[in-house]
Amino acid sequence: MSRSGAATAAVLCGAVAAGFYLTVLTRSPGSLILISMAQLPLFAAGLWLGTGAAALAALVATAILSAATGASAAAFFAAVTAAPVVVLVRLALSARGRGEGTREWYPPGLLTAWLTALALLGTVLGVLMIGGIHGIETALGRALGPALDRLAAAPLSERRDIIRSLALILPGTLALSWMTIVVTNGILAQGVLARFGANRRPSPDIAALRLPLWIPLLFAAGAAATAFGGNARLFGINVMILLIVPLCLAGLAVLHRAARRLSRPLSALLAFYVLAALFGWPLLLIAALGLFDTVLGWRRHLAGGKSFGGRSDG
Repeated sequence: MSRSGAATAAVLCGAVAAGFYLTVLTRSPGSLILISMAQLPLFAAGLWLGTGAAALAALVATAILSAATGASAAAFFAAVTAAPVVVLVRLALSARGRGEGTREWYPPGLLTAWLTALALLGTVLGVLMIGGIHGIETALGRALGPALDRLAAAPLSERRDIIRSLALILPGTLALSWMTIVVTNGILAQGVLARFGANRRPSPDIAALRLPLWIPLLFAAGAAATAFGGNARLFGINVMILLIVPLCLAGLAVLHRAARRLSRPLSALLAFYVLAALFGWPLLLIAALGLFDTVLGWRRHLAGGKSFGGRSDG
């Protein structure tokens, strides 16, 4: 594709992303689905046309939002939605030559680690900006005022306990949701592009995903921090919550590697994903599996898979 054609496609992707985000103005419950898909066209532009296209699409979307809703909403979009896509696309398209016309692409485990680092950074900055645990409790008290008024018959101490419990898990829950949305949009964009042969890099093999050791170490540090009070406990709990995403991906890597030893691996994987979609709790077991595999390396005893990050001709 020519430069002008690539630029036009990137601009269109940015306009679509902004359009998804602007559906919030309709105040329709269905708009939440489209807002969560705002990263999809940005990922598509980058994984199809390169990092520059992703950056151009992000700039176009941010400019449209700035004109339509104001600088504050545009800045939030740029920081939370657009910039992480550009960073992850840049990393995903990194590769090094391995001889004989092949390339080794950036490993999926390190991509997951970068996503985790971005979520950690955003969570820490958000908590510090709002004023720690007390600031979160105050903000929640204001936001949930009408609902709490309906609990007027309940003791005041009980209402405070509700706010305190929600405040302890809110940052990590938001980070976990954000990470899930990013991963989903990235996988969907890569899948669609691969279906039409428009992907720049081969789709990563999930069975090859291995996390760096700092993630389980951070999980252990978070667990230890919960023994303390105040902001230390807040950070400990929320670090453990958001680390569920990378650990779950690592656990799924073990599951996919193990399934390859079965006569009908697709049926086994489909059964698990249906069970996880219906009940949710199997994903927690998978996250625990990912934690132990990252530390103990259980996957070494399973059947081999594709190379780290995948390879392609060129």
